[in-house]
Amino acid sequence: MEKLFIISNESIFNYQKNFFCDNIDIKSTSEGLNNKFEVNILGRKSKKIRSHKINLKNIKIYNNIISFLFGIFKTIKNKKSKYLIISISPFTMIACVFLSLFKIKPIVYLRSDGYGEYKSILGFFGPPIYHVMFFIVSKISNLISCREYILYGKKGDIVEPSQLTKKWLSNQKQSFTDKTKLLYVGRLKVEKGIFSLLKILKDSNENVNLSIVGAEKNSNKNITQKNVNVYEIENNEDNLIKFYDDHNIFILPSFTEGHPMALLEALARRRPVIVFDEIKHVIGDKKGIFVSKRNYESLLDTINNIKNNYQKIQEEMKQNNLPTNKEFITQMGNIISNLN
Repeated sequence: MEKLFIISNESIFNYQKNFFCDNIDIKSTSEGLNNKFEVNILGRKSKKIRSHKINLKNIKIYNNIISFLFGIFKTIKNKKSKYLIISISPFTMIACVFLSLFKIKPIVYLRSDGYGEYKSILGFFGPPIYHVMFFIVSKISNLISCREYILYGKKGDIVEPSQLTKKWLSNQKQSFTDKTKLLYVGRLKVEKGIFSLLKILKDSNENVNLSIVGAEKNSNKNITQKNVNVYEIENNEDNLIKFYDDHNIFILPSFTEGHPMALLEALARRRPVIVFDEIKHVIGDKKGIFVSKRNYESLLDTINNIKNNYQKIQEEMKQNNLPTNKEFITQMGNIISNLN
């Protein structure tokens, strides 16, 4: 079986030779591809407990960039091995350059728009920094992306990521509450827009409640707003489905998104979705997604519009043709196999 080395900037926690990460996409993609390749993961060592157990044997984690590069060096004995690098960061860019010194052309998988992401994190300096990294990486790598625009004119293959299994697409439940119960599933990061959303809801006089599912274990980000409930990352599929079913509107406040998994989960459970202007491109041909301005007045108007037309919206959402995780893994595996 062909070896595939997955290199990620993801922080991975080691506990009694079991490995954990917070990013479900890293976990599921690696495990899925292991049916077609002999998958090995190389990542950064985390000192913090992480949520999702990665069910793979071949995982190596490193304290610093020197030990990380030495770890990569030890893998290049077999020139036929393939290298899949997840996203562009200083860490993964250095890995790309290092591999190119040995005439190895890695595959770089872009899951989101790095220009927008770096702008939300670093402000004015973010896009120029990402531009330099993207320019270097795109010259020496094969690219895979979840959206055409993320490639910015560069050649690359397009995939449709998904975490959906048959469970998500069956036994959808109606919402039986008149209360506005918003749900956000995702990480507590600036670029995800969650702190912007909390600020919008802070002075709300309306009966609008928000549940956040995605806090890291032992997180130091304390959220104490009275209309907000915070839960840790949920790694049980049935429990996660119940979160969607117990709420009537899903909200995705991100400043930048490529192909958001949680959005597909909400659509699969037929929960209308609210996004803000910055990521209205995620709508595509999907039914049940609504755009709001990033202020409370616009958000409240959008919520009321959804509630007043809820049954009609849910009927329209039945038309959505949603990709599954099985289809995504097959697509990804075939592309990797065909790239030299």
